[in-house]
Amino acid sequence: MDKIRKIITRIMPDYGFLPVVCAFMFNNVVYGGSKLVAGSWYHHNIESDLDQKIPFVPETLVIYFGCYLFWFVNYILIAKQDKKSVYQFFAGDFLSRCVCLFFYLIYPTTNTRPVITEVGFWNSAMSWLYSIDSASNLFPSIHCLVSWFCFIGIRGKKGIPLWYQTFSCIMAISVFISTLTTKQHVLVDIAGGVILAEVCFRLGRCTKIAETYGRVFERATAWLFPEPKGKKIISKDEG
Repeated sequence: MDKIRKIITRIMPDYGFLPVVCAFMFNNVVYGGSKLVAGSWYHHNIESDLDQKIPFVPETLVIYFGCYLFWFVNYILIAKQDKKSVYQFFAGDFLSRCVCLFFYLIYPTTNTRPVITEVGFWNSAMSWLYSIDSASNLFPSIHCLVSWFCFIGIRGKKGIPLWYQTFSCIMAISVFISTLTTKQHVLVDIAGGVILAEVCFRLGRCTKIAETYGRVFERATAWLFPEPKGKKIISKDEG
């Protein structure tokens, strides 16, 4: 375990490892699990007239899928922050998925997808996406939620270059647009994702949720990576 810990700490502090892994796992449980439970339930279409006027642009699928790399990089950057900030952020992240799960089960939504008849690489790619991802779990949009978290998690941080903070904001907005032009989401889904991210981010910083979250992961990290006898590994907070 000591060797594994050394490898992990080259990328991020050990206290950031489990929050990142658990955030990924819980995200998949919420998204995939709710589809299994509520997939056959009645879904409300909250598409507006403006949504119907937004053009279908299959080429923007590159942004829709490319954002996964963006998420990976930024969540690692966030996990490298001081312990208090890490626990606050991931407490808010966890809370946001709980809210998503509530909506996916209580008020399932859907939208109208285009019928793809034209051939070509991007159209084929979109047909494949539609075949593996049903038009459900739309409000709030996890794609937009996570992308905005990626921005606000580094927003105003002195250790992150301003150019990268700006890039993250632009990238998040690009993801919003791609969810519309691929017809994966509608406008209200984006608004819901952004508002939820901002609210939960603040809840994580201003309540005892982060303290409780932190205690759980402190114990889990200590169990997974016990300190070698006679050694004390100094954390950022202590250094």
